[in-house]
Amino acid sequence: QVQLVESGGGLVPAGGSLRLSCAASIRPFSNDGMGWFRQAPGKEREFVAATSRSGSLTLYADSVKGRFTISRDNAKNTVYLQMNSLKAEDTAVYYCAAHRDPVRVATSPDYWGQGTQVTVSS
Repeated sequence: QVQLVESGGGLVPAGGSLRLSCAASIRPFSNDGMGWFRQAPGKEREFVAATSRSGSLTLYADSVKGRFTISRDNAKNTVYLQMNSLKAEDTAVYYCAAHRDPVRVATSPDYWGQGTQVTVSS
């Protein structure tokens, strides 16, 4: 059974940085596209970033482009989300996601993690 476990969330002041990690039990991990989504209170879950199987291709939501970076380490079965210049509006629960088709991970993931809370104080 596929498991995605996020970590690295927390409370950070505006302008600060956090790095989220997602450890995946997918075998082989390198076969799946990986992504990050977020859900703020009272809002729908939204796409944040995605990466291809090798990590060579990435896709970002306009709201995070230039501030967030998605990366993966296939040897460690882990995907990361480096978040810089954080804003209060980045406050949300962040979810890791996966799909065998990297194109679809940004729209309809197969698997989800439990989420990790990120709170940015203004």
